[in-house]
Amino acid sequence: MSWKNPSNEQIKTLLEESKTIAVIGLSDKQERTSYQIAKAMQDSGYKIIPINPNVDTVLNEPSYKSLKDVEEEIDIINVFRKSEYLPAIAKEAQNIKSKAFWAQQGVSHEEVPKILENNDTLVIMDLCIKVAHSVILKK
Repeated sequence: MSWKNPSNEQIKTLLEESKTIAVIGLSDKQERTSYQIAKAMQDSGYKIIPINPNVDTVLNEPSYKSLKDVEEEIDIINVFRKSEYLPAIAKEAQNIKSKAFWAQQGVSHEEVPKILENNDTLVIMDLCIKVAHSVILKK
């Protein structure tokens, strides 16, 4: 895959300017990575919008069945799903005006940049948002 993540400077700007993170696949189980990372981002001041049709609330926020059900502005779409689901999620994200589509560490798909290329959306894949926040914003 010839696609590359944005520069650290672009990621830093994104994290500094963003307020809301929609987390697709956010579990309500505290031992799950999605919960721990979303909680850390919430503790850092971001509003978390859970996207999971199987739960009612996570981190004291109402959970939505899909991105299209969210009425408020989303800055970052953060995905905790297997790589094979990314194209379908990216297609849904085409209709959402967000600054970034972010797939967690270990998750990527070559079709995503092509799907979102006309959306003026940063595409970040195979990178943990919590690690990026901890490392890049501390510089």
